[in-house]
Amino acid sequence: MKTSLQAIITGATLVLASCSTPADPHTGNGTDTTGTDSTYAPVETKPPNTDYKPAFAGQTRIAGVKTKTPYGFTILSSALESPWGITTLPDGRLLITEKKGVMRIATTTGQLSAPITGLPKVNPDGQGGLLGLRIDPDFSNNRMVYWVFSEPLPEGNLTAVAKGKLSANEKSIEGATVIYRATPAYKGTLHYGGRILFDKNGNLIISTGERSDLQTRPQAQQLNSALGKVLRITKEGKPVEGNPFAGQGDNRPEIYSYGHRNVQGLAFHPETGDLWETEFGPRGGDELNRIQPGKNYGWPTITYGIEYSGQKVGDGIQQKAGLEQPVYYWDPVLSPSGITFYSGTGIPEWKNNLFIAGLSSIHIARLVIKDNKVVGEERLLVSEEQRFRDITEGKDGVLYAVTDNGRLYSIHKK
Repeated sequence: MKTSLQAIITGATLVLASCSTPADPHTGNGTDTTGTDSTYAPVETKPPNTDYKPAFAGQTRIAGVKTKTPYGFTILSSALESPWGITTLPDGRLLITEKKGVMRIATTTGQLSAPITGLPKVNPDGQGGLLGLRIDPDFSNNRMVYWVFSEPLPEGNLTAVAKGKLSANEKSIEGATVIYRATPAYKGTLHYGGRILFDKNGNLIISTGERSDLQTRPQAQQLNSALGKVLRITKEGKPVEGNPFAGQGDNRPEIYSYGHRNVQGLAFHPETGDLWETEFGPRGGDELNRIQPGKNYGWPTITYGIEYSGQKVGDGIQQKAGLEQPVYYWDPVLSPSGITFYSGTGIPEWKNNLFIAGLSSIHIARLVIKDNKVVGEERLLVSEEQRFRDITEGKDGVLYAVTDNGRLYSIHKK
């Protein structure tokens, strides 16, 4: 089935006349009608990169689960160009960023708009470009969009946050303004972080990376740097009053948590309101964390991963007093990018589950979380062999995901 499906997809891609023409929808079956939760072997069967031991039972390689409700997926479009972020509009359509520096609107049937222009210049090299986005909670009245991007400056590149108004004809962003820059800039093209959320008070939660290189890596632990952090700012780009490090010397008042490597996943739990994040480890040690204000999440002092060379990171330790343990970690890596919690009713056992877009792992991970611990893991859409970049829940309760090679998927009850 996979071979014939791939042939159809390839053919559909070749005959696309323009970006405004939706690809023919193609469907797949992800059904398992025999499974019951938490009765399967762990989904990871490859050997780990290290012999490091978890800090507590269930911190990695938890029991597998399988979805019982029949579900499927549809390839809505194959015409996007390196999409990175996806979010929903009030009318149910999807607003998507493309790495090169434009946005597009997609219908839930896969029809794409022309590129939305008017955004500041991005540096799309490496892991940079136009990254995460969200619309203003009052978008229906003010049409404001907020996004993260890699901004090129004379002194280097940095993670920046901007806002602007989607024009009435939906062809451009009007009055685009940079409201925040995560300094210092650095002449590198890796580890920008790049996700963005609105919290319940209308403030912005932003993730940054530590820019990857050995010389910038220590800044994840430094409170006078915006690198390797989760930040909380207002819609004007100012630190939120009450942030944990406000008024403490030269500490950055916008910092919410620190000790992060490269955070590309942020989501609020739909019932508890807790902030969760995923971040990349090096070789092994990808993490899922529940973010609490003022906490230190350890990078690069502690990690369950090793350098790409095979050497230890720092002292090669995984635990240290005062440093937070990940709720869950992966070794080998998942390469976790965008995340979302499922709050719909279509697939009952997915309620409040976390869905993670996996890059090098080429699947979407489903995590069952109870009492702030992972109790089950499932891999979805493995047969598609796609680098999943971001995922969101639509107004219709369907999951929508984008992939690095330009596909838009829906994942839905059959």
